[in-house]
Amino acid sequence: MTAETNPVLGWAGFAFGGAALLVSLIVFLAGPFAPQQSVGVSLGELAAEIVSSASRSMAGLEQPEPEVAARTIDDFLDIGIAVAATVAILFGIAALVRHESRRLAVSGIALGGFVIAFQVFTFVVAMIAGVILIAAVVGSLSDTFGDLFGG
Repeated sequence: MTAETNPVLGWAGFAFGGAALLVSLIVFLAGPFAPQQSVGVSLGELAAEIVSSASRSMAGLEQPEPEVAARTIDDFLDIGIAVAATVAILFGIAALVRHESRRLAVSGIALGGFVIAFQVFTFVVAMIAGVILIAAVVGSLSDTFGDLFGG
């Protein structure tokens, strides 16, 4: 059998790209799967941490060592999505090199690239929203620490 009649790598790239896209959409629409604190609790802890950090800095005390966050199922899903998308791109490139079906190879590359772009886009949008939210919290703390936060 030739590569043209048996496009194994093309189909593998397409399958990995499709699986990565499916899992990515499931994580985006149904996630997070690990237990999460409510937004109010998280914002309250953030505000309290900002206040205590500012107080320690003003008193000349050292800041505590950063804590290592434990990995959750969401982290492993994100890593798995990225790996599957990368494998789809690599299989697609290998299929092109082997002169397999061009449509299958390009489909695998396109699906893998789209999944990576989708993950990066959602991450950037979440970071922008987080920065806006943190700026609002810091702005609300300006009443408490007027000169420190520019208020």
